[in-house]
Amino acid sequence: MTDRPRIPTNLITGFLGVGKTSAIRHLIAQKPTDEKWAVLVNEFGEVGIDGAIIEAAGSDYVAVSEIAGGCFCCSTDAPIEFSLMELIRQTSPQRVLIEPTGLGHPAKVLDTLRGPWFRSVIDLHATICLADAADFDNPKVTNVEVFQDQLHMADIVVVNKLDRTDPVRLNAFLKYLLEMFPPKSQILTTTQGQLDLALLDSDISPERVPLFPDAHRVESKEQAEPTFLKNNISFLLPRHPVRKESRQGDRAACGWLFSPIDSFRRVDLFELFNGSFDVHRLKGVFNVGNEWLLFNRVGGELTCESIPYRRDSRLEVILDQPSFDWNEFERLLLNCLRTTSSS
Repeated sequence: MTDRPRIPTNLITGFLGVGKTSAIRHLIAQKPTDEKWAVLVNEFGEVGIDGAIIEAAGSDYVAVSEIAGGCFCCSTDAPIEFSLMELIRQTSPQRVLIEPTGLGHPAKVLDTLRGPWFRSVIDLHATICLADAADFDNPKVTNVEVFQDQLHMADIVVVNKLDRTDPVRLNAFLKYLLEMFPPKSQILTTTQGQLDLALLDSDISPERVPLFPDAHRVESKEQAEPTFLKNNISFLLPRHPVRKESRQGDRAACGWLFSPIDSFRRVDLFELFNGSFDVHRLKGVFNVGNEWLLFNRVGGELTCESIPYRRDSRLEVILDQPSFDWNEFERLLLNCLRTTSSS
């Protein structure tokens, strides 16, 4: 592998809910048809959603690998080294995109990509951070040192969700970004994660040093150790989902995997997911009978769209609190299932 040309590689960072997965889907849609890409996705929760969504982008020339259950930036067993090397060996891609979890610190990932494992394999290109200007007014986000370093260490910052951003808030955020040092190569705005493919090959700044290198240290192996979620769905029994819970610091997450046979009533899912509980992030794909839907809630805003994904129904919920009555939420989720006689 060392005799091959080094592979252009980009890190796509950003806090929870800013639209990283949507941005990667838009980039894949612009991919040259004869070019093979590989995408490595890391998710905070145990049930991977983003990898499934990217796979559903529908290209035979895009290989997706997923690490769920924690941040690979703080794991003690170096899953990013092994996972990325294996992905490259198996797929021989011409470009690699890496999407860390929204709670992940980019410093260790960048150090790894510049280190001895990948120095002769990876050609590190621009690090792109997506951001939501609404987060700039949210102390739960702005006081998080990881959020600050995601912005600080990016070559390019793209302020997403421009169509839903207050102009005063946007101008304040752009002023903050323009005053950062070292300065950004580019500061852009967009909607729905629409990025120009040319951004991937933009000039990069000299190596950046994190403001808070210890901001995301491992609290315990039990909390931070990622698990590898296999796509084996043969064990899933109808109406008997597999539930996976995780926690890191003050955030709790829970995910569910349902049998492909299970079918849900879309109206009931809308009502449940629009509930008054305090969600930081909710994302899921569901079989609703005649189609499959992607539900996506950030804060109090829920969106839904049709998706070509056709494997299993799955959901991940992340809360800004250390505990939650997941048993009751699961009961309500099961109540959304269609009966065998339902239309």
